[in-house]
Amino acid sequence: MAPPTAAAQLKSFLAKYTPAMHAEMKAAHAKMRKLVPGAIEMVYDNWNGLVIGFGPTQRPSEAVLSLLAMPDHVTLCFLKGKQLPDPAKLLRGGGTTVRHYRLSALADLDRRPIRKLISLAIAQADRPFDTTARNTLVIKSVSAKQRPRRPSH
Repeated sequence: MAPPTAAAQLKSFLAKYTPAMHAEMKAAHAKMRKLVPGAIEMVYDNWNGLVIGFGPTQRPSEAVLSLLAMPDHVTLCFLKGKQLPDPAKLLRGGGTTVRHYRLSALADLDRRPIRKLISLAIAQADRPFDTTARNTLVIKSVSAKQRPRRPSH
């Protein structure tokens, strides 16, 4: 029997969430695939949540964006976000590098300021994205122990 494809594995990771969160993350991922053409999409089913990183190569350190699925929301992370101009003050986080934006709806990914931040993040990548290539989904890691993927209430 052939091992499961990366897409099948991602589907099984999403199945741990409520149907609404599953649908929200799936839709956000589909939209990000269009916004970041040629990306290597690195999947981490971590302790805290499900992460899909977007980079020009399979090196995690070269990823510039990621989606994080939590039990009750999806967050768009800018992995070099501290360096991004953010005149609308949309990004949150006080760390040394990463900034994030909690999506209130899928339509947030269509907002002009968010699109601008995504474009700037792609432009700041250490290597250019091969926009002529198809996006590639890669499972990078799966944590044996995980927090619950559904809200506790």
